[in-house]
Amino acid sequence: MPKTKKKNGNAVDLRQTILKTALILFTSKGYFNTSVHDIKRTADISIGAVYHHFKSKEEIAKAIYAEMLEVMTKSMDEIMVQYDSTQERAKAIMRMLFDWAETNPAEMEFMLHAKHKEFMPSAIPVCSSRPLAMMREVVQTGINNGEIREMDVTLAATCLFGGMFRMINLRLDGIFKEPLPPHLEMVWDCAWKGVAR
Repeated sequence: MPKTKKKNGNAVDLRQTILKTALILFTSKGYFNTSVHDIKRTADISIGAVYHHFKSKEEIAKAIYAEMLEVMTKSMDEIMVQYDSTQERAKAIMRMLFDWAETNPAEMEFMLHAKHKEFMPSAIPVCSSRPLAMMREVVQTGINNGEIREMDVTLAATCLFGGMFRMINLRLDGIFKEPLPPHLEMVWDCAWKGVAR
């Protein structure tokens, strides 16, 4: 077995090092311009260490995607428990995603900008993922309980969260230069007025 440099001395840390390195390379160079050897070289580990944890570059990408969806779903679950009204939940979701865009821009870029179907054909599209389904469920609950006016749930969710996603994209692209969290109240106010009963 090839000698492996393990970060912090264990396999879990090594796996995370591979994932973090791959994420940075996928978002900076692009998935197709990144090789397993690039990941190995940048992480300063052996090629055997990479293949010990992942069979292919696609498997690495799938693991990154799955972990991000899991983290986002857990955050959404916490919001559902912490807040009762649709208005509070939707605003908390916006706050969480604005914060995530600032603290984990590579993850957010991989989630929103990568064309996942091109390199992970079997992956669930982001728009069909559990976190986005939960966002639609929040909106549907708001329609059902009268907080949001009667309209198609997809249309309502787009009106409520579409501006937020656009701001995140502008921030990731470097067009909007300021951190997003200080602008939460203004973006939220515009979004909520667009759907509120």
